[in-house]
This record gives sequence, C-alpha cells and structure tokens, in this order.
Amino acid sequence: MTELITLTSSPMIRRHPDNPILSAKDVPYAPALVFNAGVTKYEGKYVMVFRNDYGSVQEQTLLHSSTTNLGLAYSDDGIHWDVQPFPCWHWHDEEVIRVYDPRLTVLEGKVYMCFAVDTQHGVRGGIAATEDFSNFDVLSMSVPDNRNMVLFPERIGGNYVRLERPFPVYSRGKHRFDTWISDSPNLTHWGNSKLVLGVEHVPYANDKIGPAAPPIKTKHGWLTTFHAVDIDAARGKNGWEAAWKKRYCAGIMLLDLENPDKIVGLYKEPLLAPEAAYEVDGGFRNHVIFPGGMILEEDGEVKLYYGAADTVECLATAHVDDLVRLCLGSN
Repeated sequence: MTELITLTSSPMIRRHPDNPILSAKDVPYAPALVFNAGVTKYEGKYVMVFRNDYGSVQEQTLLHSSTTNLGLAYSDDGIHWDVQPFPCWHWHDEEVIRVYDPRLTVLEGKVYMCFAVDTQHGVRGGIAATEDFSNFDVLSMSVPDNRNMVLFPERIGGNYVRLERPFPVYSRGKHRFDTWISDSPNLTHWGNSKLVLGVEHVPYANDKIGPAAPPIKTKHGWLTTFHAVDIDAARGKNGWEAAWKKRYCAGIMLLDLENPDKIVGLYKEPLLAPEAAYEVDGGFRNHVIFPGGMILEEDGEVKLYYGAADTVECLATAHVDDLVRLCLGSN
C-alpha cells in the first residue's frame, strides 16, 4: 500500500468545543464505548440513537460482536443530551448477533432507522419504522452482504431512495467497496440499483467508501456525506486492537435533486480527517471519523454528528453554503 500521508480537515468545518458530546461515562448502564449515532429532529426535539458496546479491553477485542445494543438520548439544543435510563433496542433473535450503526430519517411523519445487522449467515442492512423509539417495526432486510444504508428524507420520482454499501468480495476484491443507490415503491422491496461513487473517484481512499449521514436537501442538490477509508499495511497497533491499519475520513458531495445517482459536485479532499486528540489517541480504533447524522438548521448551520475512534460521539458544524461551495468548487 502507499505510504501514509497527512490528511487535514476543511477549514469550512469546525469541531464543537464541548467534544466529545457523548461518551460512555454519560450512559447509566455502563457501556465501554458509545459511538456511531444516528441523529435527527423529531417533534421539536433532537433525538439520538447511539451504539453501545460493552466489556473490557479484552472483551471488546475478542467478543464485541455479541455485546452491542442501541441507546437513546434527547436534547433541546443538539449539544447537551438527556440519556434515557435503558437501551431502546436489542433485537432478540437466534439468527441475529447484533444490531449497530443506526441512521435516522424523518419521512412522511415517521422516523425510519437504517441499521446494520450481524447475523449467523452474514452482514445485512435493515430498515425499521418507529414513532416512540421503544417499538421498532422492521420493514426490510437486505441479503448479505450490505450495510451503511441511509434513506433520503422524501420520495424522489414517487419512490423511496436509499444509499448503501454492498461489499461483494468476489467482484471488486476484499478492499474495494463502493457507494450504490437503490429505490423502492414501499420501503420493503428494493431494486433499480446503480453505482454512485467508486473508491477510485476519491483521492484519499484506497480501501472502501460508503454512505455516512442521511442526505439533506439544498437548492443545489442533495448534500451527502460519505466515509472514505485508506489502509496501510505498515501501520501497527493503533488502538485497543492488536493491529489497526485503516484510517476513516468524512467526505462530502452533492447529488442531483431529481436523479440522485448523478453527482453534481464532489469535494476531492476530506471534509473531516482525524486530527483531534479524541480522534487519534486512546480509542478502540484510532484515526476513525464516522458520520451518522446531519441536521440543517433554519439559519443555515449544518450540525454533523460523528463517531470518533470507535469510542465517543462528536459534533462538527459548518454553514450549508460553505459546504455546497466545497462540492461545486472542486467539480
């Protein structure tokens, strides 16, 4: 692999001074790690569904696949969070190992949660509907192997639309996973799949890319974040694990409003690269930024929520016009 190069974040985006905004110490049922949350606004409140991983360092390294559930928190300002006393969902099924990495989209008056599922027969992506964050109606489950699904917040051309990251190891290889798009008439049956963005289109990725936070609508197009991963075999121990050779950055692009499989503009550098102490040191997997929620405020501020080092949940902000300019200026 290529030699590790320094990557920096765009000056258009700012990390919140209170980062991390949520960590294990804030959660009353004592998980080891809290990260990769889905965040949205619903019925006048900010809502966060976050991933909990449990156990000691050794357990996280060896057994973390069986010790995960989803927590729930509310906020009036999107910064300070009231964590609920119990996890909101752990799917009890002999086929399901764990549910994780939720993304939230408000659509036609309901909240839809996309999530990843490790099962006894492969990794699947699911979609569930909820109105109270205690009852989840599972509407759709993909075949293996697919995950990192995010829903657009409205129908396009009469259909529901999602971004996703299938990872077929026999076609592109073990480390060449790309971002695709599919649509559905009913949120259950999905098809009409097309490639949106390949690894080769992102200069700072050589391993995989995939959807991050659900898109937000602007007059210029769907503002869409993605995660971009580079790998270097020369990297050694880089966190709790015996070896961690990857780095995750956040990228951003604009998709056409009516044909979202078409890229209107793509920022060719990272929007957020791991730089802060809580992103690069002391985590389960250092050098990881993984966005899962993006909210456009009335004043044009964009709140971008992301997991850092697979350990804590953080917030960065930017103005929507600056993010659009990043995409269009690098076209």
